[in-house]
Amino acid sequence: PPPAPPVRVQPPPPVDQEQADIALQEKKRKEQEAAQRAAQLAEQQRQKALQEQQEQAAREQAARLAAQKAAAEKLKQQQAQAAKLREQQAQQQAQQQKQAQLKQQQLEAQQKAEADKAAQEKAAKAKALAQQQAKQKQQLEQERRARLAQLQGMAGQSESGNGLAKSGTGSGSGGTAASPGYADKVRRIVRPHIIWGGATEGLETVISVHCAPDGQLLSASVQKSSGNPQWDTAALNAVNASNPMPVDLNGKAPASFLITLRPAGG
Repeated sequence: PPPAPPVRVQPPPPVDQEQADIALQEKKRKEQEAAQRAAQLAEQQRQKALQEQQEQAAREQAARLAAQKAAAEKLKQQQAQAAKLREQQAQQQAQQQKQAQLKQQQLEAQQKAEADKAAQEKAAKAKALAQQQAKQKQQLEQERRARLAQLQGMAGQSESGNGLAKSGTGSGSGGTAASPGYADKVRRIVRPHIIWGGATEGLETVISVHCAPDGQLLSASVQKSSGNPQWDTAALNAVNASNPMPVDLNGKAPASFLITLRPAGG
């Protein structure tokens, strides 16, 4: 078959110049609006990012401040606890010291009371003992005086004879005259009790002695002084320290006799 005839294209209608200008302006306007919207969007995004940064910085600052506040509060609590602990320890130490002082005071008071009680008991015992000794001494003195009076009465009624004259120890009363060896017995007892460190030459003291039958010393006195009071006292002390006197061969001591004493080497 024969080819089809070509289609004839109709040329576009001529464009009106005014409409073209309007379309161009509209295009520019739209482009400007799109640019403005893009700029606004970019600004909004920038502002949003800046706000987010500021908010993040604010949050971080707040977190730092909160951490600092928490640390300060914790430190404050720790310091308060430490101060409270120190105060408790100080109070406890003060209480312990007070209790220790009170205990020490109680102990000292108890010791003082015990010491006072012991001292009072000791003083009471000493006083009682002194009273008892004084009473006994008084009783013994009374008994001694009674025996002495009795013996002196008996001696006055009896005859006197020579006793220890040869030995220088005196004479005994009748009925109780000393045997020849009695002087040695007396000398051996008395001499160890003589305490004398002074002169010895020419000193001689005669002591008068009165005894009970059992040898108990009733009295002793200086019958004849040596002229030296110190030696007389030493001789008399030696006789008193020799109580009781020895008994004689008959089992009794002479009722009275004289003792002549000289210092060693005199």
